[in-house]
Amino acid sequence: MPPRKNVLLAPVTVTPTKPLTPSHLKGLLWTDVMFRATMPLAEVTYRYSHTTYHVTEQTVGFWEYLDRAHGETDCTQLSEEEIGDLYVRYRAEEPQSAQALRPYRDAVEHSGWVHPASERLLKLWAGHYERLGMHDPGLRKHQPPGLALEEMIERLCAAGLALDQRAWGGPVYLDLTRYGMPLRRIVTSDGRPNYLACALRELLPLVPWYDEVVLLYDRELDTDYQLLNRVLTRLGPTVRRVPVGRVPIDGRITSARHGGWRGHTAGVLLGEARETCGDDIEALRLGMRLYFVATLGPGQRESFRHDLLRNCLTVAARLLRRSRDAVTAGPGELLHALDRHRRSHTYVDPYRLTCSLLGRGRPAPDPGLLSAVYL
Repeated sequence: MPPRKNVLLAPVTVTPTKPLTPSHLKGLLWTDVMFRATMPLAEVTYRYSHTTYHVTEQTVGFWEYLDRAHGETDCTQLSEEEIGDLYVRYRAEEPQSAQALRPYRDAVEHSGWVHPASERLLKLWAGHYERLGMHDPGLRKHQPPGLALEEMIERLCAAGLALDQRAWGGPVYLDLTRYGMPLRRIVTSDGRPNYLACALRELLPLVPWYDEVVLLYDRELDTDYQLLNRVLTRLGPTVRRVPVGRVPIDGRITSARHGGWRGHTAGVLLGEARETCGDDIEALRLGMRLYFVATLGPGQRESFRHDLLRNCLTVAARLLRRSRDAVTAGPGELLHALDRHRRSHTYVDPYRLTCSLLGRGRPAPDPGLLSAVYL
């Protein structure tokens, strides 16, 4: 038997500044199925650090806004939607200076501090993860990146992959022009890092230890992830990009910063699901994955539909009933069932695997497969 490969699963993080929307749930459930389905076949590390990305302007800027404009508010008692409303108001403002945000970045970097509003969201999200049966990769843990910002820039410059103009009052660029790719600013002239800079801080020291690196991300970030792919590939591993489309609401794809998620947040959807499947937690977990992975698929053409989600919950209950009469496959059969959905890569394709559970005339799902990947 060939040795098991080491796989690093690195999905884009959801910043704890707003409610989890259908687009967020889709990405999280997609990642969870991939992680749990690949684990029997390889050594998998699921890296998902909120700490790394707290220093981005959309997070520390929100924290500064809350303290400045709503300092009297007890954020520990707010709902996801109430915090999300405050975030929408923040994004309508002009951004604050780097000097105003520096104390917040320093608090994150030096002590792992998290604003009470984001602590509240992460606590609520941990409850959603538990109800959905998703692996918690450390939502509320302090997980700093392996490189400081300056160390990351020095590594890129040493490899000829960065253009640092700060000495002349300019920004820092990721420079992949030798590969026909555009310059990309990663740190502003006054020291503000963007999401890509944070990803490089986290992944540059990690990827040399892995055979395959899987990047799951929002299709809107494809240009940045092409750049990230090129940088990480130079360090040795095979890098796989897996873009996952957003979920339109009423035919429109909008960022959570603009709102528009009322009636579609994770908490609301979980509450509505209870009306369909009651206390059947297994039907909830399987049904959610049938909808967000198999029904919506990797693209972003299909708008969210409550009726289709309810139908998937009903189908899940039926599949679970059928599986209780099925014979659990042996370890070798389970590995074979998962391996069929790998193609040329080490990770298991969540879409192909989940679609294999559906369709008329298919045998009852293997209870072992459902338990290992979906429940």
